[in-house]
Amino acid sequence: MALTRRALLPAAAALAATLLLAACGSGGNAAAELGGSKGSTAPNGATINLTPQQNRVSTPKVDAIAALVPDEVRRRGTLRVAASVGSVPPLGFYATDDRTVIGTEPDIAYLIGDVLGLKVELDPVSWENVFVGLDSGKYDAGITNVTVTEARKEKYDFATYRLDILGFEAKKGGSWKVKGPADVAGHTIGVSSGTNQEKLLLAWNDQNVKAGLKPVDVKYYQNASDYYLALGSGRIDAWLGPNPSGAFHAAQTGETEIIGTYSGAGDTVLGKIAATTKKDNGLVKALNGAVNEVIKNGTYGQVLKRWGLDNEAVPTSEINPPGLPRTN
Repeated sequence: MALTRRALLPAAAALAATLLLAACGSGGNAAAELGGSKGSTAPNGATINLTPQQNRVSTPKVDAIAALVPDEVRRRGTLRVAASVGSVPPLGFYATDDRTVIGTEPDIAYLIGDVLGLKVELDPVSWENVFVGLDSGKYDAGITNVTVTEARKEKYDFATYRLDILGFEAKKGGSWKVKGPADVAGHTIGVSSGTNQEKLLLAWNDQNVKAGLKPVDVKYYQNASDYYLALGSGRIDAWLGPNPSGAFHAAQTGETEIIGTYSGAGDTVLGKIAATTKKDNGLVKALNGAVNEVIKNGTYGQVLKRWGLDNEAVPTSEINPPGLPRTN
């Protein structure tokens, strides 16, 4: 798929199933708000199944790729996967039972487990605990919208499986558009801490200040309910987050729009989302092989289409490609 580093996907093309309301524990269930057992329709026309009975896409084990799995993991027979569910759909969220984790990322995890002949044990945790668990060895992999960055590559290995597209979401009907750093100067923008979008926004702000432009007023939010309340009330001018979530929220509500998209790795590198594992633990080649197998056999494309993320597909999985550059 051809994609320039700077001019990214049209908002509607990268959509999938999301509405604003809170992740589990914040007083609401995203799947229930999206339509409950009736489901919801992605902009590509796919009907989103929001129930615990997912009928996930599956694929056969491939012995040659399964043989790449480290002995310890193979003997255990399970792939312990960390999944952050603090976000809104379609990436990872709770089904209508408020317990079953569904979305693009879980589906990719289960496909990888199929190829490797491993039972996937999916553990929903907060974003920071994804990395804490990888560091301690509690989890074999994080498959949860993790962007490849140069800093993270010092501690983790990556097998890419999706493009990383960020989106600026604002109230619908305005004339403000975001194409680069100068366009955010003087605005109040919400972001989640510890994310690559925060790094990008802060780097843009530093660039603007050095150029004599007004600084960005950065506001931090971790829950969808909080940042969408802030956006609706005018306390922030825009929210910067993963484009799939923001774009579908805009399509569902009709109250907001994506005013700009950008590579999650900045203007010099095409951002990539990757399965993440502790550096040099021997698992990354197996993860990479599994992703390339499902790309080749078509089940990967079925998963992305199922959630409306067709246009974030990668043609091949890469191991440790160039990532978001370091910032001083």
